[in-house]
Amino acid sequence: MTAAPLADTAETEKQPASRTGAERRRAPLMLRNRAFGAVWLGQVLTQAAVRMFQVGVSWWIVAYAVPEARGLASGLFMAVCTLPAVALAPVVAGAVARCAHRSVLRTAAAVAGVASAALALWAYGGGLPLTTVYAAGLALATCQAFFDPCLTTSVPELVDDADIETATGFELSTQSLAGLVGALLGALTVDRAGVAGLSAGCAAAYLGAAVLVASARFRTVAVDAVDGTDDADTAAPPRRPLRRILAELPSVRRILICFTAANLFTAAVFVVIPLYTRSVLLGGGGTVALLEASLGTGALVGAFTGTRVPGRPTVAGAWCLGLMALALALPGLFTERPVVAGCLAVAGWCAGAVSVRFVALFQRMVPTADKPGFFAVMQAVLGASLPVASLVFGSAGDHLSPQTLCLAQGIGLLPAACALALLGSRTPEVAESAGGER
Repeated sequence: MTAAPLADTAETEKQPASRTGAERRRAPLMLRNRAFGAVWLGQVLTQAAVRMFQVGVSWWIVAYAVPEARGLASGLFMAVCTLPAVALAPVVAGAVARCAHRSVLRTAAAVAGVASAALALWAYGGGLPLTTVYAAGLALATCQAFFDPCLTTSVPELVDDADIETATGFELSTQSLAGLVGALLGALTVDRAGVAGLSAGCAAAYLGAAVLVASARFRTVAVDAVDGTDDADTAAPPRRPLRRILAELPSVRRILICFTAANLFTAAVFVVIPLYTRSVLLGGGGTVALLEASLGTGALVGAFTGTRVPGRPTVAGAWCLGLMALALALPGLFTERPVVAGCLAVAGWCAGAVSVRFVALFQRMVPTADKPGFFAVMQAVLGASLPVASLVFGSAGDHLSPQTLCLAQGIGLLPAACALALLGSRTPEVAESAGGER
């Protein structure tokens, strides 16, 4: 339940008295809810900035900053950028639960903006140490680790109850769009303005997001009181540990293991792309932007079309992983730029489609009371493979050719695809849960 929004006298006086709630709902969400529109725009700016910084710095390391051991250096940077979301998950959850959400969002964006501005000033002065760039990447990733989950949690404070589902879907879809824009701009900005220009652009985006969040009015959400002595029926069910949840859902546990193993090879693509661009395609920032855009566009299309893939989730997922394995391996054999871009688009589509199918499956299989804890830990478990993949493939990139890394990615995905295919026939609850999707 949500309480009445905080009074906005000026806003109320501008609305005609004859305009009903039903009439207001006919307008697009962004137009009839300026608070959500401002916070959403802040989300676009922050997520585009962090993605732009990560892609840009990865390319800067490979192309300009590190003459030797480029793979290890870029892999270490990506590992640093993926650690906060995993390591700080309990801290973030506690902060979001205790603090006002607008304060968390505003502070995270402002701190990231200050860190980016400080890095820009240092870079303009010259003599920028690599460790300083790593520290800045860690700081921005930490701020984003607070911003993203807090934003998702804040949706009921920004929109009416009837609009929560629409706002959530809109927020999740624009997350991918923001990442795509950031990936497009990152390497191109580094080629033209260096790390100083990249950091300055990120600082402007973060500080703009902080201003937008500060200008938005958040509603006061009324939490249902629980009186354990007088009304036991209203008491919320106690949270169960994840180990017990997964013990009762062995098929979910096996699926998570399959995707954690698959992520060790799929996540390496963010390290392989700059290495492949420099050593094989002999391209610059524009080529990195093209490949990143192909991957991101494919993921977006897959997210929108994944529900149309026929068959049980395990069977469809196995086929998608197999197709992704082929798409990631082909650049190891064919090095033409259009072929590589097309393969990355196919790989992105597979990733987006698989994500949609299995999140929907988990929504059906996991009990309602266990979903908050399950999905939070699911993200942490799957994300834990990202720093490992970055370090392993980054180090290997200093000793093996990028074509070999592409082949290793494809071959490594095949066991996970086969294991996922076997789960569908051996796990009755997966087949039953998927029955309604055909």
